[in-house]
Amino acid sequence: MDRRTFLQSVAAGVVLTSVRPAGQALPRPSTLREPQVRSGRPEPAEGRKAVLISMLPKDLPYLQRFQIARAAGFDAIEMQTIAAKDEAAEIREAAEKTGLRVHSVMNMDHWRFPLSSSDREVVDRSVAGMEASLRNAALWGAETVLLVPAVVDATTSYQDAWTRSQRVIRERLLPLARDLKVVVAVEEVWNKFLLSPIEFVRYVDEFESPWLKAYFDVGNVVFYGFPQDWIRALGPRIAKVHLKDFQLDRPNGRFAWRNIGEGDIDWIAVHRAFSDIGYRGCFTTEVSGGDSAYLTDLVHRLDRFLAGQKPV
Repeated sequence: MDRRTFLQSVAAGVVLTSVRPAGQALPRPSTLREPQVRSGRPEPAEGRKAVLISMLPKDLPYLQRFQIARAAGFDAIEMQTIAAKDEAAEIREAAEKTGLRVHSVMNMDHWRFPLSSSDREVVDRSVAGMEASLRNAALWGAETVLLVPAVVDATTSYQDAWTRSQRVIRERLLPLARDLKVVVAVEEVWNKFLLSPIEFVRYVDEFESPWLKAYFDVGNVVFYGFPQDWIRALGPRIAKVHLKDFQLDRPNGRFAWRNIGEGDIDWIAVHRAFSDIGYRGCFTTEVSGGDSAYLTDLVHRLDRFLAGQKPV
C-alpha cells in the first residue's frame, strides 16, 4: 500500500494577510509564539493547526487552496515532494501571500523505492526523492521532511531493514539535512517496521543526531498499542504529529479510519501525554478532505483537542 492509497482509505465523514519579499526566507517555528500554559495545560495557540495538501481541492491553483485552508482557520500546511522548480516556486509564493506556513514536507518515494531495498538502483532513487524533499523544505521554510525509513517484506528481513535504512540515512541523507538545517522525521505507517515504542526510541537514538527525529501518527498505532504510551516513550524525539481517529472491531476483524473524535482514541489522554512531554509543535490533520464547512469544523475539533477537551 503506498501513501496515497493509505490516505484514500481514510473514512472520515464525508480565504489574507501579509506579503513577504520574494527573496526572503520564510520564518522557522522558533519565531512563533509559544502556547500559554494555564493549570498545566496549553491553550490553543497560533501556529499549531495544520492540514495536508492532499485534503484540499486538487483542481485549484495553490494560492486558492492555501486561501481555503487559511480561511478555515489552519495555520500551517504539510506539502508533498515537488520536483518541478516552477511549481515549487508557486507554492512558496502562495505561502508568502496567504501566511499559511509550510511546516513539513511528506516525502513521496519511500514506498515505491524503499531505503531498505537490496537493489542499489532502488535505493538511489529513494535517496534522490529525499534530496528533492529536503531541498523543498529549505525553499519553503519547512523544518522537517517525513520519511518512512524502511519496508519489511518477503525479500527484506526486519534486521536488514533496520541495518540498511540506518546506513543510508546516516551516510547519504543526514549530511544534507544538517547542511540545510532540516530534520528527517521517520514515521511508522504499517510498514511492518518499528512495531513498538521501545524499538522506535532505539532506532532514533542510535543515530545520535539532532537531524533525525520521529514523526508520530496518533492513529497508526491504535491497531497494536495506545498512542499515549508511545507519546511518553518517544518524548522529545517527536518532531511532528499526524492526527486521525481509528475504530477497531476486533471480534469481526474489521477497522475503519474516522474523523478526529469519532473513533476509539482517548483524545483527552493523548492531549495529556503531549502536554506531559512538552510538545509544542504542529498537529497535522490526516483525514479525508472536504468543503469549507467541513474544514472549519475540523479546525474546531483541533481547538477543542488543544484545550484538553473531547474533539466532539
